[in-house]
Amino acid sequence: MLQQIKTAVLLPWYAISIFTGEKSFRRNPILGSVRLNRRGLHVWRVKLAARIVAWRRQYLEYMISDDDRNAYDANGYIEKRDLLPPDLFAALVTEIENLRVPAREMYEGNAVTRRTPLTPDVVKDNPAIKAFLESKEWTGLIRYIGGFDVEPVISVQTIFAEATPKGKGKDPQTNLHMDTFHSTVKAWFFLYDVPMDEGPFTYVRGSHKLTKRRLAWQKRKSVLSAQNHAGGAFRISPGELKYLHLPEPTAFAVPANTLVVGDTFGFHARGASSRASVRVEIYASQRPNPFLPVVGLDTAALPLVKGRKQVIPWVFEDLAVKLGLGKQKWFSVGRPKPGEPVANGKG
Repeated sequence: MLQQIKTAVLLPWYAISIFTGEKSFRRNPILGSVRLNRRGLHVWRVKLAARIVAWRRQYLEYMISDDDRNAYDANGYIEKRDLLPPDLFAALVTEIENLRVPAREMYEGNAVTRRTPLTPDVVKDNPAIKAFLESKEWTGLIRYIGGFDVEPVISVQTIFAEATPKGKGKDPQTNLHMDTFHSTVKAWFFLYDVPMDEGPFTYVRGSHKLTKRRLAWQKRKSVLSAQNHAGGAFRISPGELKYLHLPEPTAFAVPANTLVVGDTFGFHARGASSRASVRVEIYASQRPNPFLPVVGLDTAALPLVKGRKQVIPWVFEDLAVKLGLGKQKWFSVGRPKPGEPVANGKG
């Protein structure tokens, strides 16, 4: 009875959420309705979001070259090797290696993800980092693929693969998946060579395209997820890739100074590492409301937000934990250098 009253009171919010980035079939009884998804609710959201992002990208085409735009259209990602001149790249790596600023870690299976935020206080003391973050080659690609002329969430990311005891389980990020029901962008600028056997990023070429088979697959997944009260980051098996007429994943075992920017509506995963390994990269992501019809509504224009999009959610997470309203996901680990293990980590 109480649940029915709660649902009735929150029904207007649940309805409004249809036009947000909410992806879970568990939290919202409208999005999680088996009947509505059989009638095409999820597919309608997918198609509408795709039309809107295509419209927004028309206004951002000037930010990238024709070759890069064609590469994205064909593959769903853009790969740029030797992105920076050798002297600037060497200076950038030196500055990153010497960072000692507050960092946090997340633990998934036997993998550890560390984020070292590049806040304004960090950037002002590191000219090579500042030059890189402001470079048009970096910013234009993220904004075009993401479909918004806004500042992304930026940090130095360290991935410790096979970093915890075997009992911790498999890293779920090694399963091929899509992040959500609409185009989003993630970028990785690799500071060191990425060997094939040390968990390179992988992406299924062309899987960002909204084909008839992909839409049919999305509909089946939405109905199953509604039935099972599941989340919205759908996984895909090798057999399903064949049904969608998609190739095997491309593994980005790339040299240092390589940038990869991808649309994570496409299927991607962290490659499995055959041994304990460490990967350090500059990482960026961007996921505003997919239904916004404007390209430049940026929260970074607000006071104290610019350059702090990585740390602000941690402030709210800490508050939720103190109030008993949530669980800790990102754990403070002090001030380790990127790539440097810590002895007191949760994992």
